Amino acid sequence: MPTSYDIPEVLDRREGPHGEVVLRRHGELLQIIANGCFLMDTSDGRSERLLVDAALGALDDRSEPAVLIGGLGVGFSLAHTAANDRWGPITVVERERAVIDWHREGPLSALSREALADPRTKIVEADLVEYVNETSATFDALCLDIDNGPDWTVTEGNDGLYSPAGLASCARVLRPGGVLAVWSAQPSPEFEGTLWNAGFKRVRTEEIPVARGVPDVVHLAVRPG
Repeated sequence: MPTSYDIPEVLDRREGPHGEVVLRRHGELLQIIANGCFLMDTSDGRSERLLVDAALGALDDRSEPAVLIGGLGVGFSLAHTAANDRWGPITVVERERAVIDWHREGPLSALSREALADPRTKIVEADLVEYVNETSATFDALCLDIDNGPDWTVTEGNDGLYSPAGLASCARVLRPGGVLAVWSAQPSPEFEGTLWNAGFKRVRTEEIPVARGVPDVVHLAVRPG
């Protein structure tokens, strides 16, 4: 018989604009589930940290670069960004009010409290696809941790972000020489080709080994200029 440790405990369940989102505890881990599909948990964070570090490493030596993070998730990307004094303004776009609440006043606040209190941090409640189409703001780096990557999206509409039109919008909010970093649950040679065709340069992929299965990856590309 399963023990209580083996059975996830639902901490909150919300109906958002794009379906159901659930925060649950499984042992010591916190997990985010969207429409019944596992998205992420607090077990590691290596790939989220590499996402941010790879973007910074691909930039030139410009002072206090502004970064846009697509997706708040469990907060690893934000916390790691805010821990680095080299970054300038940090904007995080998250479309699920529930996820923002879990960070501001819920169980995920332990991971993001200091980062949210950082004066550089700004949280925007919006759909990232709409945001990059409409905002007048520009950034030196755009770090995308949306869904499971370009080849496996859970939420309807997210695949548009990885399309030629979506990448054109990403390029629009990047300053010349700015870096696009995209997390993915698996390598995607096809997406690399899409990045080249969208006009990005210096396209490459960094792998993050995982315990089992194919590695997570970060796709990197630079806007010319």
